[in-house]
Amino acid sequence: MQEIVQNEVVDKALPGDSYRHLIYEYLTKLGVSENTAEYLNMLGLLFILIIVVFIIDFVIRKILVKTFYKFASISKTNFDDLLVDNKVPRNIAHIIPLLIAMEFTPIIFRDFLNFDGVIEKGLQVFAIILTLWIVRSFLNTLKDYFKTLPRLKDKPIDSYIQVFMIFAWVAGFMSAIAIITDTPFIKFLTALGAASAVIILIFKDTILGFVASIQVSINDMVRIGDWITFEKYGADGDVIEINLATVKVQNFDKTITTIPTYALISDSFKNWRGMMSSGGRRIKRSISIKMDSVHYLTKEQLNALSGIQLISTYLEQRQADINNFNNTHNIDKTKLLNGRNLTNLGVFRKYVQTYVEKHSAINKDMTIMVRQLAPSAQGIPIEIYAFSSDKRWANYEYIMADIFDHLIAALPYFDLEVFEYPSTIKLNS
Repeated sequence: MQEIVQNEVVDKALPGDSYRHLIYEYLTKLGVSENTAEYLNMLGLLFILIIVVFIIDFVIRKILVKTFYKFASISKTNFDDLLVDNKVPRNIAHIIPLLIAMEFTPIIFRDFLNFDGVIEKGLQVFAIILTLWIVRSFLNTLKDYFKTLPRLKDKPIDSYIQVFMIFAWVAGFMSAIAIITDTPFIKFLTALGAASAVIILIFKDTILGFVASIQVSINDMVRIGDWITFEKYGADGDVIEINLATVKVQNFDKTITTIPTYALISDSFKNWRGMMSSGGRRIKRSISIKMDSVHYLTKEQLNALSGIQLISTYLEQRQADINNFNNTHNIDKTKLLNGRNLTNLGVFRKYVQTYVEKHSAINKDMTIMVRQLAPSAQGIPIEIYAFSSDKRWANYEYIMADIFDHLIAALPYFDLEVFEYPSTIKLNS
């Protein structure tokens, strides 16, 4: 009874059974042996299926791609253009030919059960690969589209896409292994759990990069377009790419430095974004004044300095206050040291303050300060602390140089000298 049931199952009609043995019957009529006729019949049908699948794939691909092109040309959004550029329609077009192959393969290999199992598994594995291709091309489309949105331009989209693709490839790989080994997927996952330590060791850098990428994104530490300085890796330039494992920095000399993503959370680096998003770029530079050039100002020197327009009003008011104080307190001015006096360094400092405040390239809404730092063996530093309105590097350097060119040239008018180390040349006799 069991044999009858099994025979009925084996002989159950499949679609295309009426045409399955056409080549076989023709060959046997020509006197070819049955065994050889079966193999030639199978190869013939397989060849016909391959030709049909390729023709259908070609036709569907052409129709689908052409349709997408037409739709993309008339639509207002560029998302469909990106779908075409990333070959989404081309990959989707392979689905129908694959389904046809999976449908007719059992018919062709019905007399060769060993081949049938191998081919069927191969088609199932290819179906997984095709699914991954479609997912990857669609995610790449999303990545390109998100990069065109102003609010997402500085986000590490590449990292997110890579994370999704890693999970997709891992799931696809495990599914393919489960199919090839005829192992239920749940049992395969259980066996994989036992080897988790080895997997973690193999994918250590990927896991570290994944965790670091999440932290960098959540804490908003680095964005694409940020200017960062990372001395450990010799990086000083703009971030051009952030992905799961690395961050690419284009240095100002146009070289590219690659930094491990996890280094951004384990080491110290400088991000200039705060300066770039503020109203100005900081100028913090000093001039060292020679100490023995500092002295009190005589009336003749004050009269000479009153011709400098930026400080003429200041000198007039300040000298009137000083004279009033000295007269009120009966100060003996036969010596300049007595009472209150103006110094050439103090007047120069006021001149610098006024000059910087009136400079057209300085941001007046931010801190402007001229201060005297602690004297040292290198003289008395007079530091300018201000912010240029133009933050572009070349323009910033020009503004700063312009200010200090003027101030260095102005020093002799105040009878001051810049501190310099003496240069001595010893000639060997």
